[in-house]
Parts: sequence; structure tokens; C-alpha cells
Amino acid sequence: MNITLAQAETAIESAKQKAEELNTKMNIAIVDAGANLVAFARMDGAWLGSLDISIKKAKTARYFDMNTGSIGELSQPGGSLFNIEHSNQGLITFPGGIPIKNKVGEIIGAIGVSGSSVENDHAVAASGAKAF
Repeated sequence: MNITLAQAETAIESAKQKAEELNTKMNIAIVDAGANLVAFARMDGAWLGSLDISIKKAKTARYFDMNTGSIGELSQPGGSLFNIEHSNQGLITFPGGIPIKNKVGEIIGAIGVSGSSVENDHAVAASGAKAF
């Protein structure tokens, strides 16, 4: 099961609303179950350098079916996943990437958000992941 374009657009709209509440500008990426980009939005004025980060956060969340912040905790020196960020042509292991699940709990894609603090990135991604 894959996220549809309509679902991805709904997730992006919810994420954008949260970003506006937080008074920040974000890059928001949605990937499907195969980690392929389905939808992307760059809010006016969002950092160009965060464009690639948002896509990599979404892919990282889908590759490992967990929040990117959780992967970051496991990838610290001495951790079981130390240096994992160097795999898969580069992963992002700090908050802002979250798997997206359907109503029965199956992972159908992921969202990645970048453009502010990691706390804001995670809050905006969480809003998008819960949008439908």
C-alpha cells in the first residue's frame, strides 16, 4: 500500500499550517512506501540548504520505519547504529522525519521536514504525519 498524491498533499497542507503557527518556513517532502518522492513543497523563503535534508529525512524514516530522531539516538558513538548516516547515499539522523501510517497501522510512506530547529522540524512533521 502506498500513499496517494491526494494524501501526500493533505499531509503537506497540515505541515504547512503547523509551520505557519510556529512562524517558520519549511521544506516538506513526502515519499511513498518505496521511498520515492511523491510530493514536495518549499515554503516561500525556506532555506535552500534544507531542501535536500527534508527529502533525506523522509527517505531515512521510510528506510528504517522509525522517526529519524530515534535513529539519531542509536547512531551516537558507541551506539548500535554508529555511522549509519553514511549508508544509503547519506541519511539524516536528527528529528524531522516520521513514517506515515494508514488507518490500520501500515506504513504507506514518510514525511521529512527541514528549515528550523529540530524541535520545530519534528512538530511540523508530526502534524503532517497525522493529517489523515
